[in-house]
Amino acid sequence: MNIVITGGAGFLGRRLAETLLARGVLGGTDGRPQTITRLTLVDVVSSTGLDDPRVRQITGDIAERKLLEQAIDAQTTSIFHLAAVVSGQAEADFDLGMRVNLDASRHLLDVCRLLGHRPRVVFTSSVAVYGGALPATVPDDLALTPQTSYGTQKAIAELLLNDYTRRGFVDGRALRLPTISVRPGRPNAAASSFASGIIREPLNGEPAICPVSPETRMWLLSPRTAIECFIAAHDIDGARLGSNRMINLPGLSISVRDMVAALERVAGKDVAARVRWEPDPRIAPMVATWPGELAASRARELGFPRDSDFDDIIRRYIEESGVLQAR
Repeated sequence: MNIVITGGAGFLGRRLAETLLARGVLGGTDGRPQTITRLTLVDVVSSTGLDDPRVRQITGDIAERKLLEQAIDAQTTSIFHLAAVVSGQAEADFDLGMRVNLDASRHLLDVCRLLGHRPRVVFTSSVAVYGGALPATVPDDLALTPQTSYGTQKAIAELLLNDYTRRGFVDGRALRLPTISVRPGRPNAAASSFASGIIREPLNGEPAICPVSPETRMWLLSPRTAIECFIAAHDIDGARLGSNRMINLPGLSISVRDMVAALERVAGKDVAARVRWEPDPRIAPMVATWPGELAASRARELGFPRDSDFDDIIRRYIEESGVLQAR
């Protein structure tokens, strides 16, 4: 089994690669586990520390068709398309967002079409495809009205994946990701970056600024469960998905105030006190257009993994990161 991961040097791409290498198998078209023989990581930089003979790394511009033709061949059975320009960056640089989030997705699908081998393609979309006046709980069939360029680019790519699947060019699955928290490392250009920062930085003994109001509700998923969802989506029989390949992943609906309260319960008052509330006129309006809770009925029916509560997400992050501030 030959697998391609775009965005393979990113946090989730690297984590997915490590998980797949450790598993050694992934579901095949017949539903049976198949041995992973090659894992190709595609990104603008190489992923260091993956010393495994099964790994091949290709670096370059994901929007360049020739790069994708080098990465994907007729023996590629599965593709996890994670590469993207994040929300804040896509809003700040329209051309870059269109090039990476939309043009690269179309090139990837078209390379598969011309090869004619119909691989499984798992595409990471976003709840940012929704926007505007939303109900308290967003149903799976709500019309898409994104209020950001990032959300629009993801919605268009979803429709392309659906049509390429309908035409028999790929066997696609589009996963609408909640905000992923808690991410390690430093903040990035995503508008949702604070959802990790207000946990990660205080645990590291650093102050953190929350750019949205305490009442803002977030739809969250832990990194570990996100990877489990990617694999579950890949392995599911396409016949169960039918003509609609879009899936809202199950998350946790929680206010930012309650996120900080969970931090206090797990790590103590002094740690939680490092969070400062300073609304940002650029970020707050953008986040306000995102859904705070999704029904995710289809994902639940299909048996996708879920997180139990945010306290547990924080404890897992502490365990995995080795931060010492937690009591």
